[in-house]
Amino acid sequence: MNTTKFLDAKGLACPMPIVRTKKAMKELEVGDILEIHATDKGSVADLTAWAASGNHKVVDQQQESDVFKFWIQKG
Repeated sequence: MNTTKFLDAKGLACPMPIVRTKKAMKELEVGDILEIHATDKGSVADLTAWAASGNHKVVDQQQESDVFKFWIQKG
């Protein structure tokens, strides 16, 4: 998948993955994809809900070991 920007949020506790995601999204154009890697288990629900509330789309979501990976398209 072609990502426009990568955000490493590993090791950050809530609410920092969301705070960093919001900041990174502001730098993107509509249709761009932000790839996020996080280790906070709460980020699964938080990032999914945040994307929906901001009219963004979670294109893909995966878990590798203790890392949660998200690909969110800016809406």
